[in-house]
Order: sequence, then C-alpha cells, then structure tokens
Amino acid sequence: MADIDRKNPEQSQDSGFSRRQFVTGVGGAGLGLALGGFLVKGFLLPREVFAIPASQGYLLVDTKKCAGCASCMMACSLTHHGKTSQALSRIQITQDPFGRFPNDIQLSQCRQCPFPSCVDACPTGAMHADEKTGVRTVDESKCIGCERCVNACPFTPSRALWNFEEKHAQKCDLCEGATFWDQAGGPDGKRACEEVCPMGAIQFTDVLPEQTSTGYEKDMRTGTAWDTLGFGGAPVSLGHLG
Repeated sequence: MADIDRKNPEQSQDSGFSRRQFVTGVGGAGLGLALGGFLVKGFLLPREVFAIPASQGYLLVDTKKCAGCASCMMACSLTHHGKTSQALSRIQITQDPFGRFPNDIQLSQCRQCPFPSCVDACPTGAMHADEKTGVRTVDESKCIGCERCVNACPFTPSRALWNFEEKHAQKCDLCEGATFWDQAGGPDGKRACEEVCPMGAIQFTDVLPEQTSTGYEKDMRTGTAWDTLGFGGAPVSLGHLG
C-alpha cells in the first residue's frame, strides 16, 4: 500500500487507477497481484483494514443422522446444472468403508466463513461476497481457472470446487444462483439439499456458528416426532425439484 499516491489519493496520473477502484476491488488480476492476497471484494475500514460482510445464512449438519444416501448431492447438481452428478455437487459426502460410526461418514458443506480464504486468494474478484446477502459465491465470468480458491480452503475436501465441465470454480451459494429450480433460493428462500434430505441431517440458520471444528455440527436427533424411530426430522417430497 506504500505505492499509493498519497498526494493525490483520488487518482494517480501515471497509472490511471483511482483510489476508489482500489478500495472496491475493481482492479482485476493486476489488483490481486498488487494486494498480494488481500481481499479484493470488500471495503476499507479505518487504518486500511479490509473486510467483507458476513453471510446472512449458514448450513448446519448432523453427521450422526446422515445415512450417506447422497440425495443432497444429487439435488444440488440437479438444481444448479440440470443433471444429477456427484462430481458437480457443491455439497460433498465422503464415506470410509472401514470406519466406525459415527466417523464413517463426513458431510462437507461450505461454511460461509467470516474470513473466507477462498475470497482472499482469488486474484480477479470472481470469488466474492454477494452485496445483498453476503453469501460467498463465484462470478463465473471473472474466473480464470487458477484454482487458488480450491487450494486456499482450509478444509478437506475443499469447499471451493472445480467444475471440470465448464472449467471454472464453484461453491455452495445456498441455492441463491440455482437456475434449474422453481423455488426461491438463498438465505431468504429454500436450499435444495436441506429440502431433500430424508433424514433431516441438514438445517439452515442465519446465526453465525462457532468457528471451531465442530461449530457447524449440531444434534438434530432430539425433540422431534421421529425420535422413537431413531431418526428425527421427516421425509420430504422430491416433486418440486427439477
């Protein structure tokens, strides 16, 4: 930041690059290099600290309820891409055939991190927080396929995924950008994975979970009508998907 023209903060005559563009992240790849990894889709706080708004929604999971049926994965790819493909799903289920319950299944959903490494790593601003909802999402037209967001995600598997068919990054947007669904998505709408899960193992909240290894894991097995059957939650119809 030492290279900014302090005498003329609004515009540097040499570069033609305004301070306003610098703050809002309109510099593309060149800005990403100039910042050296700082957030490119944010705003400038006092003392030049970059920040982005918190997401208005988060997905909680109960791995102990998950049956590994992959219904959420199929619904995710169907609503976003118009076809069922586990490889295109933005939520991932991994199973260890040699593992013991409850460690044999892992439900991996995007955490909508308050300090998203994927957004920080993106050199073009393609990975960003939606201005209205704060949901961390991808502008496919800006993605250059560097996969820095995929590698920057601190979780395994990465919550930022590579679309091998269309050659761009993608991630869970809480169905805000789901184009093959007749329901309103996003924080104020519905999420396909949550709607379709027959075990009720996925739940939406607008309260930021604790940022710990178990902060997004919640007990959804108690206090429900299905407790006597050992499940909890209730099955839903799949008729409105597609």
